[in-house]
Amino acid sequence: MKKCILFLVLASAQLIPEAALAQQAPAADQNFAYLVTFGKKAERSWGDDDFVQIFFFSVPQVCNQAVYLRVYDPDVGGKVDENRGGFNTKTKFTVYGGTGAHSDPAARKHEPVGNYKSGIQLATKTFDGEATWDEKWYTFGPFSPIEGELQPEFGGYIFKIVIEGIEGDDGNLYKMFLSSKKEENVDMEGGNSFTYEFCLRVPDNAGTVCHIYPFVSSRVIAVKTSIFDYDSEGFIRTVSVAKKGDVFRPGGDGNWVEHTHVIVEDEYNTSLDIQFVKQAAVKNNNIAVYITNQYGDLLPFYTVPIGGVPRYKYKIGIKAGK
Repeated sequence: MKKCILFLVLASAQLIPEAALAQQAPAADQNFAYLVTFGKKAERSWGDDDFVQIFFFSVPQVCNQAVYLRVYDPDVGGKVDENRGGFNTKTKFTVYGGTGAHSDPAARKHEPVGNYKSGIQLATKTFDGEATWDEKWYTFGPFSPIEGELQPEFGGYIFKIVIEGIEGDDGNLYKMFLSSKKEENVDMEGGNSFTYEFCLRVPDNAGTVCHIYPFVSSRVIAVKTSIFDYDSEGFIRTVSVAKKGDVFRPGGDGNWVEHTHVIVEDEYNTSLDIQFVKQAAVKNNNIAVYITNQYGDLLPFYTVPIGGVPRYKYKIGIKAGK
């Protein structure tokens, strides 16, 4: 099997890439419990603002082997999912590639409006409460890398998966994985996954810290983090190579709250680590998150942070004696 290698040329050498790649969404080191999509009849105050989730997977341009998109627990039933008075929900997963899958502007908005299902449909399946795939992996594929949309600036060929809660009001909790194998999760070297809006389940226990990693280019002077339904359970801390922690408390049960982080020169061409620090034990807390720059453009955030997880660089001043 030939390895797929992606060379990322970064304008900054302040970050060291992580040795281990992980194409699970959410990634293990992000520490979120699951992705979540509710049925379209759910209350938005339960944490899903629009009942649609859009994710992208990048495959290196030099890759010449088959790829697979795998989903853990795609059904809506059993102990993983959120039961709102009897399971009655159906969730539709659809994979897209080809021209427009990612480049169409509607695919990169935080609201599912317009032509967000752009591209060529490659595969689709609807899951209900039937237990066949409860706590098991379902595999879409194989796909040839060239069935994706070529977007070199985003890592190569891009595949899109759209997850829709088409019936009911329960919460479907699941994970996804970009794999080089059909029957098991095997990282694809140089692969990555990203989105422009997450809807996630926060772990129940107090003291947990979760992470998202937006990449900041040299044209960004400020980022605004928008968070839906955080339930006042803790605080948000932004860590970068230049700042140890920009902290705010979002609150906002059933509402959107916003916080702006001003970018300094040392943060150009690096990833930020936006940390969700949980201080209270709150069960079944689902949140939605998106991030924009000063122009209102959404920033992608990656499961494998571009350049690696940022580490604050201490600056020690030495004053010469007389």
